[in-house]
Amino acid sequence: MSEVASGRPSPFFERGKDGEGTRMGWDHGSVQPVALAAMGQRYRRYRLADPAAEQAMAGSLRRWGQLAPVVACVRDDRLELLDGFKRQAAAGQVAGLTTLSVRVLTVAEPAAKAAILGLNRGQRPACELEEAWVVQALVREDGLTQVEAAHLLGRHKSWVCRRLALLEKLSAGVKEDLRLGLLGPALARQLTRLPAGNQEAVLALTRRETLTAQEVSAVIDLFQGARAEQAAFVLARPREALALARGGSAVLRDVRLSSAGNWLARQLGLVREGLTRVEHWLRTPGERGLQTRDREILEPLLLQVGDQAGLVAELVLGPAAVSERRGA
Repeated sequence: MSEVASGRPSPFFERGKDGEGTRMGWDHGSVQPVALAAMGQRYRRYRLADPAAEQAMAGSLRRWGQLAPVVACVRDDRLELLDGFKRQAAAGQVAGLTTLSVRVLTVAEPAAKAAILGLNRGQRPACELEEAWVVQALVREDGLTQVEAAHLLGRHKSWVCRRLALLEKLSAGVKEDLRLGLLGPALARQLTRLPAGNQEAVLALTRRETLTAQEVSAVIDLFQGARAEQAAFVLARPREALALARGGSAVLRDVRLSSAGNWLARQLGLVREGLTRVEHWLRTPGERGLQTRDREILEPLLLQVGDQAGLVAELVLGPAAVSERRGA
């Protein structure tokens, strides 16, 4: 009978070089009762704690008992859990429950780590951070290449590369937010495109300005190769910087304004963006090569721009209001 027809879960990993093509699943290994204290937690570091789920599991154990065995392997003459950390923690909360049914697998170290992910694919899948911990251990501790780790886990090499980047290209502060669930993996992957020193600033900017995923990606694009002054401008006014990069206006239709008011707002926005580009150009090192003669020639034009701006303000607000603001 096939595994699908029998209702058994799909195989969770391929064993690698020594057992090429061999698959292992729930029905392998011997099952035996084991005291809670006899089960080690060497592999616990690859799973996030979930106190709420542990409490719910304790309730299930009180009502129904243990429905499926936990899974372990033998390391240094001791059973080490691979799957069932919530059940072990929950069992400690249930009066009179001192043992759990354990399925003991005989697996090499890389396959044991792969099993941590594989055994959960049909239940609560591991989150990306947990996957990253396992991938990093396989590559950095067990010495597998990324291709070998991908083969063992039944994944593509690019999947392995992305998980490694979550741990090895993120700053410590960003990784902590990811671990605490304050940062989603999609945004974390975007941040890996930045140097670690810029990631926390862009993350703070994303939260402050409530940027969309598309806006975050575009902001990160602007950071690529940006000078310090350019990066500071992006951090201070991200949406304006994005509008300038697109060559469009950051001013959208304001429902509070009439058609005439929106038209004027768009024109003023274009003028302001033009002046912002000039200001940014003048503040960029290496671009301030204006000569004295340039200033002499440009002075009348600059004064004219200032006068026209004042005239527009008077036409919109009235001379009295402009005079009052200048006096203030």
